[in-house]
Formats: sequence, C-alpha cells, structure tokens
Amino acid sequence: MDIFKIIDKFQQIDGDAVGRLEYASRRHFMNRIGSKLAAAAIPTTFAAVVNKAFAQSAAAVDVLNYALKLEYLEDEFYKAGIAAANLIPASDKAIFTQIGKHETQHVAFLVKALGAKAEPKPTFDFQYGGAFGDVFTNYKTFVTVSSALEDTGVRAYKGQAGALISDPQILEYALQVHSVEARHAAVARRLAATLLGNASMKGWITGKEGAVAAIYAGEDNMEQGGVNIKGLASKSDAAITEAFDEPLTKEAVLAIAGPFIK
Repeated sequence: MDIFKIIDKFQQIDGDAVGRLEYASRRHFMNRIGSKLAAAAIPTTFAAVVNKAFAQSAAAVDVLNYALKLEYLEDEFYKAGIAAANLIPASDKAIFTQIGKHETQHVAFLVKALGAKAEPKPTFDFQYGGAFGDVFTNYKTFVTVSSALEDTGVRAYKGQAGALISDPQILEYALQVHSVEARHAAVARRLAATLLGNASMKGWITGKEGAVAAIYAGEDNMEQGGVNIKGLASKSDAAITEAFDEPLTKEAVLAIAGPFIK
C-alpha cells in the first residue's frame, strides 16, 4: 500500500488534511518512520495517520467502536480457546492461532484509530448464558461458536458500510478487515461441516441455514438491486442465495452478541 496515495486521498476529501499531519512533508514523515519499521506495525501506523489527519465524523466513531466491540469479542474468544488445555487438536491449532493473530491486529488497529474515543473492552461470557457451557472443553462446540461469530461479524461489517460513505478512507480500512473476516468464516464453516457431519454446510451461506435463526435472517433474499433473481440462469433458489451475502443491522448484531457480554 502506497502511503502517498493515501495522503493524496485525504487531500482530495479535505484540503487541510495534509497540513494536519504530524510532520511538515511527506518525505520527512517517511524518514521519521524509518526504513526498519516492522511490517506488523504498519496497520497501527496507518491508523495513527487516519486518527490525526482525517477528522472522523461522529458516525464513523460510532461504527468503529461498534466494530471494536465485535473484534474484542472475537479476540478474547480465540485467546481463551487457544489457551484451553486439550481443546483444539494439533491438526487445527495453526488455523485458530492465525485467526487469533488477525483478531488481535484488528483490535490494535481500531484502538489506535479511535484514540481517546475507543470504548473499553467489555467482560465476556462465552458460555452464552449457559447455551455453550462446554465451549472451551468440547471442540465441536468451540468450532460451532467460532463459525457463528465469524458469520455474524462478516454481516455486521457489511451492514455498516453505508454509514461510512462520508468517510471513504475509513470505509476502505473497514472493508480490508471485512474481507479477512470473510476468510475466517469460510474456514470455520468448513471445519464445522466436517466435525458436525453436515455435508450441506459449505464455506459460504446457503439461504436461512437455521442453526441460529437470527444470524442467518434475510439470507434467503431473492431480490438484488431491485431485480427479482428467482430462477436466475435456471439455478435453484439455494444456489442463487449462495451468490449473494446479506447485511445485518447493528440492532440485530447487538441482539445476537448481547448474551456474550456480561
């Protein structure tokens, strides 16, 4: 990613943006970062630039804190799962370790971007009020919850895209996280299909799957862009719904995630 292009975008949107950067010139800014800056630090460096140079609207701050709450949830979930003795088999440990690293980076990015406006991390109940009492002792339950969290997170990010239209650079960063969350969801879904013996469950969502009704509400939608796509290309309704993902409103997502938060 070219940081000069990012700064140019800031300038196009807000003529004073470059003037509010921490350093007077682009080249000086790059020199101060240093050629030995670790690649892992780049996301938080960009987040700092966004926070200082691009005035976030109240709507953007609200959306970012909403995303942060979900990322806190996922980050803590994977940390607890990885730390649990004899939970994740050796064959799958690398998968969840990597997903966990991604979630930790997402949290760090959002916290840095929000700065003093970042909301504190809640306390979580991963047993979901007793519904998942064995989540950290039964691998099937752990993967089921992982799949549900990831599917919800993907739809949650999509549902807030419209609220960031006036903050295009923030929208771009949110979409970068969204696509990674979608990859997490696909992996978790395939693991769940194998563990639960559900051959009909794929890496993508087919209609209203019914496992947790609220998570998949609206996924059977047969109208896209005002066009009824039922029977499109002689395909079944199920196959058509697989080609389109649907958003979830903030209210719907918070209702789903609510029992995880003490």
